[in-house]
Amino acid sequence: MARRSGFTLIELLVALAVFSLAALALLNLSAENTRSAARVETRTLGGIVAENLAVEAMIAPAISEGATSGQTPLAGRPWRWTRTVAATDDPGLLRIHIRVSDTEGQAAERTLFRSRNRE
Repeated sequence: MARRSGFTLIELLVALAVFSLAALALLNLSAENTRSAARVETRTLGGIVAENLAVEAMIAPAISEGATSGQTPLAGRPWRWTRTVAATDDPGLLRIHIRVSDTEGQAAERTLFRSRNRE
């Protein structure tokens, strides 16, 4: 009787199942990588908006206490921001807190200190 070489149907099904699990793991990893890249882009662009607002606050001749908010476009996306200026224990020093968010949620925050009036 001649002996046949090759794989049985069960061996092929097991090999196919193992390959399918590996392929699904790679697809999941690829999707997570894409989501992570999008989060990094959002945080980076939000940080740029926050830094621009911080520079504006630092170079302004005078800045008043209280909260202001607005919207700034960057990279084809709208960015909402809130700037809160508050007094500190030092009467000549102000605390400026900037929070930036996109349509998905918070993207960046910056806190800085400056003198009350620039001369």
